[in-house]
Amino acid sequence: MYKIEQTTIGFKLTFWGTLTKEQLEPWFKESEQALMMCKKPFGVIVDMRNLHLLSPSVQDEIVRGQQLYRDGGLQRSAVILSDPVLTIQFMRLAKKSGIYRYERFIDASNDKQWARHADEWVRSGIDPDQK
Repeated sequence: MYKIEQTTIGFKLTFWGTLTKEQLEPWFKESEQALMMCKKPFGVIVDMRNLHLLSPSVQDEIVRGQQLYRDGGLQRSAVILSDPVLTIQFMRLAKKSGIYRYERFIDASNDKQWARHADEWVRSGIDPDQK
């Protein structure tokens, strides 16, 4: 499942469990509506600590969503993960969608200050990979 929250930096997206293409259709529509009304540019923190690996059809929807956010004014995003295989999957998807250079991937299982590092990247461009 998913949750979209508007924040002072833009959005916090949370995904968990096993996603299906059918579950992502309303996420895409809700995202379109939220992006029409948000201040631009914006940042996004994506919490995927409890997400399972994605099927190929779901991966296509994630790429479409990433492109939607980038076209909608995404400046930077931080993706919080705890599974190394899922991290690789999302790095590949970010490259495919064209948002890789705007995105940082933070391993919550190794970074106890992941929330602060995500906020610093999205808000101020302080790169967590340089710490």
